[in-house]
Amino acid sequence: MSSLIGTSLSGLMAAQSALNATSNNIANANTVGYNTESVNLSTAPAIASNGGYVGQGVNTATVTRSYNQFATQQVTSTTSAYAQANTLSTLAFGVDQTLSDNTTGLSGVLSNFSSATTGVANDPTSLSARQALLSAAGSVTQQINSLSSQLTTLNTQTNGQVLASVSNINAYATSIAALNTQIVAATNSSTNGQAPNTLLDQRDALVAKIAQQANVSTITQANGSINVMIGSGQTLVSGSNVAQLSVGAASTNPSNSTVLLNGQDISQQITGGTLAGTLNFQTQVLNTSQQQLGLVAVGFAQQMNTQQAAGYDLNGNAGTAMFNLGSPTVIADTTNTGSITTNYDPTNVGQLQSSDYQLSNNAGTYTLTQLSNGVVTHPTANAGVITGPGFDINVSAIGGGDSYLIRPTFNAAQNMSTVMTDPTLVAAAATNGYSKAANVFQINGVNIGAVTGGTSSATQATAVAAAINTAITAYNLTSAGITSPATIIASGIGGSVTITNTSSSINPITITGDISDTGLSTGTTPLAGTLFSAVGGFVLGISPALTVNLGDNSNALAMAKLGNNPALLGGTVSFNGAYTQLITNVGNVTQSASLNSTAQQAALAQATATQQNLSGVNLDEEAANLIKYQQAYQASSKAISVAQSLFTTLIGALQ
Repeated sequence: MSSLIGTSLSGLMAAQSALNATSNNIANANTVGYNTESVNLSTAPAIASNGGYVGQGVNTATVTRSYNQFATQQVTSTTSAYAQANTLSTLAFGVDQTLSDNTTGLSGVLSNFSSATTGVANDPTSLSARQALLSAAGSVTQQINSLSSQLTTLNTQTNGQVLASVSNINAYATSIAALNTQIVAATNSSTNGQAPNTLLDQRDALVAKIAQQANVSTITQANGSINVMIGSGQTLVSGSNVAQLSVGAASTNPSNSTVLLNGQDISQQITGGTLAGTLNFQTQVLNTSQQQLGLVAVGFAQQMNTQQAAGYDLNGNAGTAMFNLGSPTVIADTTNTGSITTNYDPTNVGQLQSSDYQLSNNAGTYTLTQLSNGVVTHPTANAGVITGPGFDINVSAIGGGDSYLIRPTFNAAQNMSTVMTDPTLVAAAATNGYSKAANVFQINGVNIGAVTGGTSSATQATAVAAAINTAITAYNLTSAGITSPATIIASGIGGSVTITNTSSSINPITITGDISDTGLSTGTTPLAGTLFSAVGGFVLGISPALTVNLGDNSNALAMAKLGNNPALLGGTVSFNGAYTQLITNVGNVTQSASLNSTAQQAALAQATATQQNLSGVNLDEEAANLIKYQQAYQASSKAISVAQSLFTTLIGALQ
């Protein structure tokens, strides 16, 4: 009788355990990271009797979770892959939209600037057209500055996201180490070595959270603890020990973040999770965009300034700079003993690359490394100056063993400014308006005689002076409205002479000056009120009324064509084309990341579905189990009731 009751009672307890496990599964059907639990039953040892071995019921062996290591690892890896691609795609999309939009990007203002230069070319004497050009120039500068500022702000936010991800990973790793300790203790204290399922689920959920941040892998130890590896196998958690991640500044780009593990840079090993996506965004989009935008800024400003210098403004003076770029940024190593200075080289702008450079000095041997591709050169200094690709480096004060990071384009867009405010200073003309035919002497633009007899020899100064004097004497200065005294300065033949007019109409007129066949004859701008020469002889103006050819638009036309002039990157692309390349590069990264994100999302969904099929709660199955275990419980209860009835009958029979 006791055997019957014991057997029935074991069945009752087994059914109750199964019902408890089933109800727990139903309660946690929506709990992230929960693995379905089931009761493992085993037959109790039978007892020998005269009729053979008689069963003694059932034992509740263990409560195990439906955990599939392979499926879980697939979910972990695809989680990291999707998080990386989705983060990069989302962040890059914003930059792509900003750069490509005609309002927020640079294309619109560059087009307006080109139209404004055409407007000056159409009416070179119009102050309103010239002012419109300066306004367009200011808009280009403002937009370039704005884009650079937005990229800088995004970079700051990106650094903050890297720090947040590292902090989260450290917190998760610390919690995993604590759970390792609890799991080992709980397993050791269990009579049958049963692991605590709830703690195992919590630990797996933390690993999944790390996978959201970075690519991660685990190895289960014999005692039930796990080792957690991040990146390409760098140990983050080993049992109860935790290695802390930290954030540092990149040696080749101080504005960028690097991820350190025990002081070692592991940024390149982190290929998954939001952390990898953020780092990729920083290097593939932000840095590249800032460098290329700087190249556009330098190319645009340098070419415009050079074209300005080639022409003459409304006052007849040589053109001055319209834009200012400052100097290429230099970051010195903290151990340096000397210093260097840099400046842009407008004559070599075509060699400028959208890259940083590292310059080092080893006992007078210079090494210049282009960091974008690792190309190394060993330039020599000429008179203390190294000619770099688009910039010069003054190394006269450099120290032995010094090292410098040179950033010719990274901060160029940020540093660019428009310095011209006077519309009369726009150099629309290709000439200053004074140039005349050779061997002609003019006053107020009126020919008064040919000048002959002088070339470049100082010994012929007397003959030249005589020729000039004859021309002046033969001209009626009074009818030209010239008042006395008037001084004419001659330049262009060689030597110095003084010529006094002998005409009775105005006396005296003195010509003094350097008569050398250099300087102004090659296009140097004359100062107001001075005289200058043309090729092959004299062209003289007189100070009271210099004549300027105001209608010349040749230089303005040349400015209008610069947008399509392939002067950058070795003469392969214009500054308009360089900006188009920037948009294309960001667009390519965005599209690639978007396609990868879609693919990884599908892979993650498939891996999650497989994992849930194996380990997740199936409510239909649990509902069937409720009925099954309820019936088993009721049957065991009935068996106990029968045993009680039999026992009562037996007692009654004995009375």
